[in-house]
Amino acid sequence: MSSFWDTFAGIYDLSQMVFNHSVNEQMCKALENEIPKGAIVLDCAAGTGMLSTAAAKNAKKVLCTDLSKKMLIQAMKKSSRLGIHNIAFAKRNITALKDPDNSYDVVIAGNVMHLLDDPEKAFSELVRVTKKGGKIILPTYVTKESGFFFKLCISVYKLLGYGGREMNTEEYLNFIAENAEKNGCYEYSTRLLLGNIPAGFAVIKK
Repeated sequence: MSSFWDTFAGIYDLSQMVFNHSVNEQMCKALENEIPKGAIVLDCAAGTGMLSTAAAKNAKKVLCTDLSKKMLIQAMKKSSRLGIHNIAFAKRNITALKDPDNSYDVVIAGNVMHLLDDPEKAFSELVRVTKKGGKIILPTYVTKESGFFFKLCISVYKLLGYGGREMNTEEYLNFIAENAEKNGCYEYSTRLLLGNIPAGFAVIKK
């Protein structure tokens, strides 16, 4: 899967701007509002760093991680271009994080759960590295609810090696509820961000 993202790293931001700018803008604003001032933040499967740069506005420090080296290079270039200096970068596997328990105030994993072979394991890892009282934020595209043209674009992505599974809102909500409660997190909220490819936006409190 990382080879697919390596291939498209250079044009990923352009495709997101063209196809889903409104939803991504809503996502960044919603995320920024959830980051406490001075927070230590981990962003997993961060891609080109869209959510890392949003989190950095309030955070003391953001660790931006991904399996794709080329995506991380794009994220580094973006943060430099924007003059953001409180983001560090590392290659990490979301299902096997290197961090000790209770390391971060906020942990983010945006638009990745539907791509993973074992999203339940990843969810547990995200909870593990979050401090007690901290937040896990899981925005995820609900691609089953895209319009026809955008479903066609996703089909083309799949022909090129994209391996994502499609979710609707109900499936996303069920995934959040089941895994939050399984990991002992009983305080969580979800909402839908509307646009060409809608996204669920979940905030889970540990």
